[in-house]
Amino acid sequence: MEKKFKRTLVTSALPYANGPVHIGHLAGVYVPADIYVRYLRLKGEDVLFIGGSDEHGVPVTIRAKKEGITPQDVVDRYHKIIKESFEGFGISFDVYSRTTSDTHRELASDFFKKLYDEGKFLQMESEQYYDEGEQQFLTDRNIRGECPRCHAPEAYGDQCEKCGATLSPDELINPYNADSGNVLVKRKTSHWYLPLDHYQPWLEEWILNEHKEWRGNVYGQCKSWLDAGLKPRAVTRDLNWGIPVPVEGAEGKVLYVWFDAPIGYISNTKELLPDTWETWWKSNDTRLVHFIGKDNIVFHCIVFPSMLKAHGDYVLPDNVPSNEFLNLEDDKISTSRNWAVWLNEYLVDFPGKQDVLRYVLTANAPETKDNNFTWKDFQARNNNELVAVYGNFVNRALVLTKKYFGGKVPACGSLNDYDKGIIDEFMGVKEQVEQLLDRFKFREAQKEAMNLARIGNRYLAETEPWKIAKSDLDRVATILNLSLQLVANLSIAFEPFLPFSSKKLREMLQYDNFKWDNLGRIDLLPEGHTLGEVALLFEKIEDDAIQAQLDRLARIKKENEAAAYKANPIRKECSFDDFLKLDMRVGTVLECAKVPKADKLLQFKIDDGISTRTILSGIAKHFKPEELVGKQVCFIANLPPRTMRGIVSEGMILSAEDNEGNLSLLTVEPAAKPGSEIK
Repeated sequence: MEKKFKRTLVTSALPYANGPVHIGHLAGVYVPADIYVRYLRLKGEDVLFIGGSDEHGVPVTIRAKKEGITPQDVVDRYHKIIKESFEGFGISFDVYSRTTSDTHRELASDFFKKLYDEGKFLQMESEQYYDEGEQQFLTDRNIRGECPRCHAPEAYGDQCEKCGATLSPDELINPYNADSGNVLVKRKTSHWYLPLDHYQPWLEEWILNEHKEWRGNVYGQCKSWLDAGLKPRAVTRDLNWGIPVPVEGAEGKVLYVWFDAPIGYISNTKELLPDTWETWWKSNDTRLVHFIGKDNIVFHCIVFPSMLKAHGDYVLPDNVPSNEFLNLEDDKISTSRNWAVWLNEYLVDFPGKQDVLRYVLTANAPETKDNNFTWKDFQARNNNELVAVYGNFVNRALVLTKKYFGGKVPACGSLNDYDKGIIDEFMGVKEQVEQLLDRFKFREAQKEAMNLARIGNRYLAETEPWKIAKSDLDRVATILNLSLQLVANLSIAFEPFLPFSSKKLREMLQYDNFKWDNLGRIDLLPEGHTLGEVALLFEKIEDDAIQAQLDRLARIKKENEAAAYKANPIRKECSFDDFLKLDMRVGTVLECAKVPKADKLLQFKIDDGISTRTILSGIAKHFKPEELVGKQVCFIANLPPRTMRGIVSEGMILSAEDNEGNLSLLTVEPAAKPGSEIK
């Protein structure tokens, strides 16, 4: 029997206040959570939506050091940017706070102290990498070294971004501090651990048997971790930025950010409701739902529930609808490479078009697998769906009502069979959308909502009221009355998905009774009701606006490629006398042709200023022979002749090759006389 709940507590993953938020965050967590919360509010349910910034951890200290400011300065800056970005996109938190608040510091400390006092932690000693110059222990992510798999020179302590291998710092070859460059040593340190293995039997029963309804990616990842066997996990670390460990002998140690951050859901609720917060967190009739990305599944389904279970007073999550990742233009979104669409920048570049991005991200929601955002698809969905379908139907219905009935809702006369068929089509939309939203299928739910607009467009296109206005105004009145009822339904159906557009549409309709229960009714606008001013609900996005975004990404990609390029190591030293033995000269290419049956070889005839000579060069895959005739090249003139493919080569043409195999011929500027020596 399904459990009945009195209230729903919705949390969304705390974004890390070390930079702005991007479309991957919006698609993966915040738009789905906001859709769900707005839906529950429309239904009149008791719901709280909790958000906040995650503000502790090593990356904050690294950024602060690089910028010459304090960690608090860093999180203050980005907390403000993140909060304003969410507000700009209508993410309707009941509270958006932070983990540097006094409320959080006190509650997180008390949480740890209770588990500590009850003997729920293990204290263990381990060896970790330490930077003696900086006098600090390092996180996996702040350690770099040579990848043991592909031998990339700058792999991270947790992953090699070149080959994708998952690593540990101990596997790296010649590990060093990514920030200071210092060589690292191993040093012993003592920390407290949460023994996750103690909770494994309970987790297996609670997740694998009691929550088979969870999304496949969530259930599967949890099962994989449980099958591998859980191990104790450190809840403290050596750092000077964070919540101090509230026990004696823990100087210089703080709560590990993964332990500290999820407690922020509780502390932020307490900050909002200081007198009643426990009702939301400690009553069995509260339903707790976490919205997260797939990189947070283990923390929210295994680690945090184990913390709550160990504490004993809190409710456990009923569902964790995690999304997969969103890519950008077929490439993984990366904050370090600036490969992202930042929300604060979008709000400037596309003012008033928050709902367009919400719509596109929901339409492409990575609910079951990684998905892709492209600017061309963004433009197409806006122009071909929001403008041409939804906006077109609304505009036609309202403009025709203004034209023929002075902007007042006309009377609905007798309905013919076609009218009744249209009504039957959209009467079931409420139930369909509701079932999908209840199962966290937001992409399909939005698609069903858009079907209302498609029905309306088809109805007006097939009845053509403008053609019969002179001969049968009563029939026109019926058509437009029914069309306006459909429009009013759209303002309800799209409220969870497109809140800005729904508000604008209700203003045009002068209609504010938009409870979810009204969806599907055909008497929402009474006869004689006066409409407001009509305006376009959506506008076309032109090619130049999209090209500007594509050009920006192209620049970023080029910058990333340049920054990521590392030349091959310098070869072993040679003596200056050895170098002087080489006779390098400039020559003019008189003839150039491919060598028969040799894919790589080109045969050059070179004017060397004294006579002509033949040189073979293995560069045929990089250059067309006819493009090289007349060019000046640099060559080594005093190498002993060498026979290849029956042809005697009298020298070596010089070229520059990077470690990715790209080739450039060496030449001189300005032009030199053939035979000029290179010195």
